[in-house]
Amino acid sequence: MMRKCLITGATGLIGRHVVALLRKSWGLYALVREPRDGAPEGIHYIRCDLGNEWSIEEFPESVDAVIHLAQSEHFREFPTQAERIFNVNTISTLRLLEYARRAKAKIFVLASSGGIYGHGDEGFREDQAITAKGDLGFYLGTKLCAEVLAENYTPFINIIILRFFFVYGPGQRTMMLIPRLVQTVKEGRPIILHGKEGLKINPAFLTDAASAVCHSLELKESQKINIGGPEVLNLKQISQEIGNVLHKDPVFEVNEHIQPQHLVGDIKKMVHFLGDPLVKFKEGIARYIEEEYEK
Repeated sequence: MMRKCLITGATGLIGRHVVALLRKSWGLYALVREPRDGAPEGIHYIRCDLGNEWSIEEFPESVDAVIHLAQSEHFREFPTQAERIFNVNTISTLRLLEYARRAKAKIFVLASSGGIYGHGDEGFREDQAITAKGDLGFYLGTKLCAEVLAENYTPFINIIILRFFFVYGPGQRTMMLIPRLVQTVKEGRPIILHGKEGLKINPAFLTDAASAVCHSLELKESQKINIGGPEVLNLKQISQEIGNVLHKDPVFEVNEHIQPQHLVGDIKKMVHFLGDPLVKFKEGIARYIEEEYEK
């Protein structure tokens, strides 16, 4: 019998690829604000806006897994959209956890963010203590709250918390880091570097992120796992690689008086439990630019 999975954020950057990978082996119930006509075989769309009032009336009575990938599209609009952000990230997480428990789900996958670690010079590990600070920001604060709520359900469900680090790829919103850098290089505007080379990150291509989500469904116990790319790169290197693809030299302005705020995820657990990320930045950024700018 085909296993059943309820998934939020099914039409988002990562969610689209997760659905494509799972739809032939899982029965999928995808929560979407606007159901699409002609759903592919194996996908059942359910109209549901997690930012407002919603009901589980149309949810299946039982599922094997719940994947909560949704995030509010207003995540930068604090405080004007604070309630919607909190509803999607935190209230909805609690309600979905309770639904999963009652529906006898064996596993609950929660999309979190590497940003909850703050910043530091070394790669962040999942076992490091996280202290909520006033400068964490509202969006990341709601993500951290969701993690705390989810951990309380570990006696009932295997809780898999995935902390994503700078996922990028075709179809991503233009406000996000990598798309903004591409547009900046393309337009010949300066990129501000804090320190000589800028911050360090390990960006993950969306196919690696989606693959990690799918593999996490097979884990047999609760885990927190960083999801990052295979390389640690500074902002200058990232911009230069973008320039190589665009055949245009990036313009830099260096401010050595401001220390860069590095955000790198240690991915040893990802490699061990979910497999190696395969797409290096040179390949990933070429694929992104080809699909977004050379259609």
